[in-house]
Amino acid sequence: MSVSMLLRLAWRQSLIRLLLFYAFALGIGLALGEPWWALGLATAVLAARAYWRLYRVLRFLDWRKQLRTVDGQGLWAALETLIHRRQTENRNRSRRLVRLLRAYRQAATAMPDGALVIQRRDGRLVWFNKTARRLLGLHYPQSLDTPLLDCFPEQPRVREWLAAGQTDEPLLDLASPADPMVRISLRLIPYSATQWMVVVRDVTKLMRLEQVRRDFVANVSHELRTPLTVVHGYLDMIEPEEHPELAVMVEEMRRQSQRMTQLVEDLLTLSRLEAQEHLPEEPLAMAPMLVTLRREAEALSQGRHRIVVEDAAGCDLVGSVKELHSAFSNLVSNAVRYTPTDGRIVIRFERTADRGARLAVQDSGQGIPAQHLPRITERFYRVSTSRSRESGGTGLGLSIVKHVLSLHQAWLEIDSEVGRGSTFACVFGPARVRPREATGEA
Repeated sequence: MSVSMLLRLAWRQSLIRLLLFYAFALGIGLALGEPWWALGLATAVLAARAYWRLYRVLRFLDWRKQLRTVDGQGLWAALETLIHRRQTENRNRSRRLVRLLRAYRQAATAMPDGALVIQRRDGRLVWFNKTARRLLGLHYPQSLDTPLLDCFPEQPRVREWLAAGQTDEPLLDLASPADPMVRISLRLIPYSATQWMVVVRDVTKLMRLEQVRRDFVANVSHELRTPLTVVHGYLDMIEPEEHPELAVMVEEMRRQSQRMTQLVEDLLTLSRLEAQEHLPEEPLAMAPMLVTLRREAEALSQGRHRIVVEDAAGCDLVGSVKELHSAFSNLVSNAVRYTPTDGRIVIRFERTADRGARLAVQDSGQGIPAQHLPRITERFYRVSTSRSRESGGTGLGLSIVKHVLSLHQAWLEIDSEVGRGSTFACVFGPARVRPREATGEA
């Protein structure tokens, strides 16, 4: 029976029983000659019964006991029936929630990765599983309500990463507080409005394989230098005028050997950047840097493009002058290589909304399809293999730019549309910006 039908029936039954009870009391009162006393006594009996039923319901609710199934009629029976029904539903729901909670806790405990729940406000630990205990050296329950940063007293990177709330990029290659030989990574996941979930992963094997890969690339690149130097030497000894039948082959061999040399140099640069954790902190005057970038673009363009430089920031940067120059030059050379003749290239240095700085290189080239943008900074990834080979690129330039910016706590923004060109921008935070000195202006 539905609740509305039960209530209508209860009201009808109660009203009929109330009228019959008062009629019976009035009949007895008239027979005794005291109708008002009979009605008053009947009212007192009804009130006493109502208070007793109310006391009974409140007692069961206060003691958190379940009311027994009521067999009766009227409003009080309907009330107790509804309470009994709600109690039964809530108890069944609570049992299901408890089973789910136990299942989730068992799943979290059995995870191969560590999991922690921390407060967003102060980073204090709310919960952690067994793997997190092993990887971070935590103890239950002593470590509860202690700051997560206490596990990394000598790791300022963790403090900066946690304060920034970086949920898109994990913090890689940290020494485990429990065992310095174990390397871990941290990933921040929004858990609730007031809490974060931190996933801790053992990446020791991955870091070891990555180190083997870096060593392999560096060693092979070093070993290739000597035979390439020999090949260059012999090719330079061959004069095309003396052997005209070999002129085309020699020119192609020289071009390919130079391309291989550039590839080796880029591989060595990338290996060196990957092995570094910090770069020199030097003042970088941006006015002379923009002049240098313009000259490089004009020399590479040979008058085929219109080069525009806009310096609207009025500030300088702090970082490695050599590496930042390399990153900026990579973006400029890419713009020149991939922009058709009579195209326009704009090098713009400006401030950002958060008081940081942004150096953008905008071209009017063919543009990059949207499906390629997420992978454009991967090593050797090419949007068009034929076009890249014709331009002489190695496929490592943007990867080098990404690593240089990462070492400066900066990032690369890419905006491109087919047929409308591309914009590659190096974005620096306020910590990398300093006021421009008068001597730094060109």
